[in-house]
Amino acid sequence: MHLSALHGWFYDCDREARWHENYPLAKGDNQSPIEISSKDARYDTCLSPWHASYDPGAAKTILNNGRTCRVVFDDTFDRSVLRGGPLSGAYRLRQLHLHWGSSDDHGSEHVVDGVKYAAELHMVHWNPKHGNFAGALKQSDGVAVVGIFLKVSEIDNIKTKGKEAPFQHFDPSILFPKSRDYWTYHGSFTTPPCEECITWILLREPIEVSADQMAKLRSLSKNGENEPVNPLVDNWRPPQPVKGRIVRASFK
Repeated sequence: MHLSALHGWFYDCDREARWHENYPLAKGDNQSPIEISSKDARYDTCLSPWHASYDPGAAKTILNNGRTCRVVFDDTFDRSVLRGGPLSGAYRLRQLHLHWGSSDDHGSEHVVDGVKYAAELHMVHWNPKHGNFAGALKQSDGVAVVGIFLKVSEIDNIKTKGKEAPFQHFDPSILFPKSRDYWTYHGSFTTPPCEECITWILLREPIEVSADQMAKLRSLSKNGENEPVNPLVDNWRPPQPVKGRIVRASFK
């Protein structure tokens, strides 16, 4: 049986529209992603700069789980943390993963003024005041995700689903663009069960990736090693209703 059949959700517009049948939160009032309208975003002078201090030794593995390519970090203590911006306290880096399209003209989950990027990188952090990651998922200030429009290193050795490889000594801060400008809003995970526990920090400036790098991502397979290659592409959720939420901007 295919792994995603066990988990009961898929990426394709018909099935995505029905996530709420099994995951009622997917129809909640604070769902992500959204379309950012820069003219409607509210410049907030109270938003401070964010800063990350990441320990390159905290990176553990890189994994193709059939839905995305994910790098996992040691989060047993405050080893790699995100602070500042809209956050109070330090949030621990747990994992980063990507969403991408089948071609360069789409693939990001958030859309900015109608613009879709080829991919979007999510750096997922959680608030240790809630005890553990599962506890953080139940709190509105439980998780902080830095979203970067774009891509990341050589991934040939995780070509098929279930493939995991060591991924030591990697400093995720190399992925940040030069500008620290960001939009922020309260939203959700973009995959079921779509918990509404996320403070999004969406960076305005994309990072550049080569066509080769994008082609490498698209060469990953959803299937396991001895199954037919089923390209892992279009693993993005379309924008959800904003429902009156305010998007704040750290810049004019």
